[in-house]
Amino acid sequence: MKISKISIYQVALPLREAYSWSTQTYTAFDSTVVLVETDSGLTGVGEICPLGPSYLPAFAAGARAGLAQIAQGLIGEDPLQIGRINQRMDELLKGHPYAKSAMDMACWDLLGKATEQPVYNLLGGLLTENVTLFKVISRDTPDVMASKLASYQDQGFRQFQMKVGAKASDDIDRIFAVSENLRAGNILAADANTGWKQHEAIRVVKAIRDVDIYVEQPCLSYEECLAVRKNTSHPIILDECMDDLRVLMRGYQDSAMDVINLKVSRVGGLTKARQFRDLCVSLGIALTIEDTWGGEIATSALTHLAHSTPKGFHFQSSAFHEYHSAAIADGGPVIKDGYMVASDAPGLGVTPRMDVLGQPLHVITG
Repeated sequence: MKISKISIYQVALPLREAYSWSTQTYTAFDSTVVLVETDSGLTGVGEICPLGPSYLPAFAAGARAGLAQIAQGLIGEDPLQIGRINQRMDELLKGHPYAKSAMDMACWDLLGKATEQPVYNLLGGLLTENVTLFKVISRDTPDVMASKLASYQDQGFRQFQMKVGAKASDDIDRIFAVSENLRAGNILAADANTGWKQHEAIRVVKAIRDVDIYVEQPCLSYEECLAVRKNTSHPIILDECMDDLRVLMRGYQDSAMDVINLKVSRVGGLTKARQFRDLCVSLGIALTIEDTWGGEIATSALTHLAHSTPKGFHFQSSAFHEYHSAAIADGGPVIKDGYMVASDAPGLGVTPRMDVLGQPLHVITG
């Protein structure tokens, strides 16, 4: 099997309600979809959607430029040789793992279709049948956030990530208001998305020391987060600073975290996310498995990775496609009672809606 054509699409993901975190508010996200066609007649699909241009060193236009840069060098390659594809992408473009993620994802989709297996079988097997979801509580006033928590709990969700990372005193009020409405047995995390300075984060964790809550990525750097860790007994989730295996090993050696938030595109795709996941399992570290953002395609990919993670090590995941008012593919994970389940069809199990994707921005044929 050889790659014969690569098409790159731009598509907007309009949100059902505005999404706020740190200092940013969005009403839509800019996603990129790649279709990889082969001489066998099979087509693979992948997606990359950065969380805006100021969240990580990644942005939507950069993803498309990066994909266009590497695509010519992948024509004629065997997409089922995924290790070779990743090696070739690194030869063609240094860094920019997020731009390579969609291509890697599409190759896993092709491998599943070629072997007539769902991708989770290829990533380790079906070890977690129902993928536990967390529901995001967008940053707002304390009363509004508490009200949203109550509504989400009524919908069957049991794990929640409230967005903080603004003024410390306001965030303390938010945490108290939301946590007071958390039902017994449910789980709450306060995610600052790197928004606090070290002194602010330490002030917050000391003020909420008696609240049963996880604290996620309080500060920008690993070192600042480690300092916060040393000043609190709250379980810590590290996210944005966990961008490669060397930082993971450092965090393990420093006992810097209890949970890792693994985002597929941040590390370069399913191939490298699986490496990251497997090392975490070997080290005894639980994982949130998600991505920066995305529609049905990216959500399906992260769900397959979550399905193939040992149940005791999968902490939670996010169903991004439920936050959008328009679908870009059919066959996305099914959501029910706070869980989601990926299709058991070959590959990722999703079919792009070509009428939604429209015309490609780039078509590479060799």
